[in-house]
Amino acid sequence: MAAVETLAARIERGDRTALARLISWAENGDARFAAELAALWTKVGRAWRIGVTGPPGAGKSTLVNELARIERSRERTVGICAVDPSSPFTGGALLGDRIRMDDRTMDPGVYIRSMASRGSHGGLARAAASACDVLDAFGFATILLETVGVGQAEYDVLDAADTVVVVLCPGAGDGIQAMKAGLLEVADVLVVNKSDLPGAERLMNDLTEAVHVRFTKRAWHVPVVGASAGTSKGIEDVLEAVAQHRAHVEASGLGAARTKKRVEQVRHSVSEQLAERLWGPEGLRGRVETELGRGVSPHAIAAALLEEITHGLTRPAEVRG
Repeated sequence: MAAVETLAARIERGDRTALARLISWAENGDARFAAELAALWTKVGRAWRIGVTGPPGAGKSTLVNELARIERSRERTVGICAVDPSSPFTGGALLGDRIRMDDRTMDPGVYIRSMASRGSHGGLARAAASACDVLDAFGFATILLETVGVGQAEYDVLDAADTVVVVLCPGAGDGIQAMKAGLLEVADVLVVNKSDLPGAERLMNDLTEAVHVRFTKRAWHVPVVGASAGTSKGIEDVLEAVAQHRAHVEASGLGAARTKKRVEQVRHSVSEQLAERLWGPEGLRGRVETELGRGVSPHAIAAALLEEITHGLTRPAEVRG
């Protein structure tokens, strides 16, 4: 009887059905995912990952569509991971980005995947970084991640993207909202979309001044780019700003920058899985309830549990795999 071909092997020969299934495994937390990705790991790291985030209504999906169009005109393959809001009851994605990006769906050089955010306030789906790794290993040259426009600081995108593009638009108070939400802090490139509308020039000036005042000690000067994705204007300027940021990161040490992001990815993954194990059906909830019933303070219980959990971690063993 012939051995069953692994998803990793099928992905290496360009099987898109295997690509879709492996991303589903990542999204669903399937225990088989880690081994398949490990088999592909030497192929991860070739793509450039562009995170696109910003408030609702800023035109993120339209911009992503246009970025993909220009990249394809340059004969670069594109993987798109679009993260939709989740229902708090079903956890299902609305998949609206597939509709908005209909022009790209028939292009064999483009792959679009919509994912559920699973209630994450950071904007990216829980498995988006893993999905990007799979798209990277498959061979896509550019990966575009559109995050949920939750109006909060979407720091999670930093763990998965090489360049973060923050999209704002005039007339919606986006400049003030961005400063309050911390979006300026995550931006590598600021885009004022719908730049043909009244107030666009003022917003660009305000953002330019804010960047100058707040980030004087940064080695990278965050550019403010005007664009109108709806009319296909300024898109190449956005990609040029991304290219300049890429050149800066590569000159400064791409390996170190990506390692820093991977550390955060591992930290988030360990935190999430540890929380699930500790507070799941077989976890510590019953024990904590018992201790509280005995009159022990929450702080004392937490200290005892932390000591118990972290015992022996002062000299961690080497990880192999």
